[in-house]
Amino acid sequence: MPQLSRRAFASALPLGLLGGGLIGGVPAFAAAQNTAKTPLSVTPLAQIRIGRFTVTALTDGYADMPYDYFPGRSPAEVEQAAVAQFTARQSGVRFLFNQYLIDDGERRILIDAGAAGSIGQTGKLPQALATLGLQLDQIDAVIVTHMHQDHMGGLIAGGKNNYPKAELYIDRRDVKHWTDPAKRSGAPDYLQTSFQMADEVVRLYPKLQAIDGEREIVRGVSIVDLTGHTPGHIGVRIEDEGKTLIMVSDMVFPVVHPGATDVFFLFEQDRAAAKAMRDRFFPRAASEGALIAATHMPFPGLGRVVADRGQMRWEVADWALQD
Repeated sequence: MPQLSRRAFASALPLGLLGGGLIGGVPAFAAAQNTAKTPLSVTPLAQIRIGRFTVTALTDGYADMPYDYFPGRSPAEVEQAAVAQFTARQSGVRFLFNQYLIDDGERRILIDAGAAGSIGQTGKLPQALATLGLQLDQIDAVIVTHMHQDHMGGLIAGGKNNYPKAELYIDRRDVKHWTDPAKRSGAPDYLQTSFQMADEVVRLYPKLQAIDGEREIVRGVSIVDLTGHTPGHIGVRIEDEGKTLIMVSDMVFPVVHPGATDVFFLFEQDRAAAKAMRDRFFPRAASEGALIAATHMPFPGLGRVVADRGQMRWEVADWALQD
């Protein structure tokens, strides 16, 4: 089973608790009392091992999605479910923006690039990578699971190519859809930013690899077809030494999934296809006990789909400090 690394464990602690337990000769507890009114800014990190791969969960930040952003249920029903799960916010359902860095000692592959300030309280991914001692030009490849703004905004923040040495992989169907002027002209306002960003990504990344279907990026890292949420929505399977992690991107949303597949998110264009994919994926994931990473679930977004008395539910993965 994967384990929490020393670095990840340390980064989860308030800074006053690191080292010898003293700050300038003052016991850490007393120091904490003196600074209790000053909130700590901690960049969360969580690392697991999948065979030879180290997978680090990072986050770009968060945004609260209004309760009326979930077609298939009334806002009151979504809020009631959020209250029952102790996740309700006044402004809606909290979405994290989790990204995952895959490192096999030779290549660093980033899954998604975050919203980069285009939604909510985001733009923290560069800081998270810096905590690992990494600059953006040290990333060898970026896999974009789909071309919604919260997954590609970091690629082009500031109007520039922010990952100049990285190979960029996006499913060809998404590239075609999000760069189609006719699709853009008929799209609602809330999707216009994604269309604009898609054009910028294609312009700023001339070596973009528009990939077709399921394929291996490097040994042990492969693309999984999860079309539905968008025409070219993909996941990433990381597999080595009998261990597997599947990053499923927007297959799972907090509060509403996996308990129901007839609840959607406002940004999904093809609800029938999204439902059909979830109808297939959730039971299979439950039967296999697959370890899953999901972009918008509470950090670090790791869990499993579990069948419980005929209902599907999300079970947070008990992955830390495991053998």
